[in-house]
Amino acid sequence: MAERGGKSFRELERIVRGFSNHRRIEIMGLLDRMPELSLLDVAKSLHINFKTASEHIRRLAIAGLVLKRNDGHSVRHALAPRGKLILKFLRTLE
Repeated sequence: MAERGGKSFRELERIVRGFSNHRRIEIMGLLDRMPELSLLDVAKSLHINFKTASEHIRRLAIAGLVLKRNDGHSVRHALAPRGKLILKFLRTLE
């Protein structure tokens, strides 16, 4: 059984790995409350290293959970629709 509901198990694994870190879940929550943040804004808000924030956001984007938008010299980040669904699901586990 390679597929279920249109998504292959490998695609589902990519999505789950995208949010399988407490810091990435924290970033998703931040972007849900405050969309359109730059990478520097995210790093400052969460008091984490810029490079660390960059890597976490990169992984979230690969999983399709975060959207990036160019804004002049900076890139703005927002939670993707899939990211909103995942965050809603995670909140049911609290």
